[in-house]
Amino acid sequence: MCGFIQRVTNCPAVIDLLEEVGLTTTLPLFKEESGGVLNFYPAFGKNPARKITNLITAPDNVIDATWWFDARPEGDGLVIGDRTTFNARNLDSPFWKQAVRYQRGIVVATAVGESNPRGKGKVHYLMEAQGAMLIGAVYRQFDNGTAACAVITRPPHPRFSQFHEKSIPCFLPHNRDAVNAWLNGGPDDPVVSAILDEPKLYTGLTVSEVKTFKGGEKTGDTCFLAPSGDDIV
Repeated sequence: MCGFIQRVTNCPAVIDLLEEVGLTTTLPLFKEESGGVLNFYPAFGKNPARKITNLITAPDNVIDATWWFDARPEGDGLVIGDRTTFNARNLDSPFWKQAVRYQRGIVVATAVGESNPRGKGKVHYLMEAQGAMLIGAVYRQFDNGTAACAVITRPPHPRFSQFHEKSIPCFLPHNRDAVNAWLNGGPDDPVVSAILDEPKLYTGLTVSEVKTFKGGEKTGDTCFLAPSGDDIV
């Protein structure tokens, strides 16, 4: 499960990464972000205001999308459905298949939050990137101008499972051709298929046990999770 994403708005690495992967048209929008730290949560409590802002849907386009895919337009807003859909995991399901083939997006982040069971409770991990990172998402847009999205997750990764045993976010390569394929490639693009079939870490992550993701107050050990050594190019 990926249920928390953070983006530090004044982090130079965000701009550097967007330039590196060729998304220069989006730079003004990210440079205009304010607030220092943006914390994104799914739309629990059926709150459509919980959005991921500046979700990249094309090299020259971003949207603000409610983080919950099961939603429908009503008036000028959204009504959140009952199905838990902030993560897209079973990608062969008819519910996700169309979006994964044709409506792929990118979330720019500087950290994610994951949890694992421990005893009768859970331990929370804040996973901060060495700079910034890209996460694969799917989205849908409605006629009333609203949008909904979900973060793609993949089956467990052997080094990531100690922090979340069930899945890993679909991290994207920091590579111009791969990002172009993700946004513009066809439904059977081999680069996209490789990204989905072989989950990897494309940047190092500093992992800290924390009381809450937003507060970042450390409650345990900190370790470093190195990136994969054979990333897609």
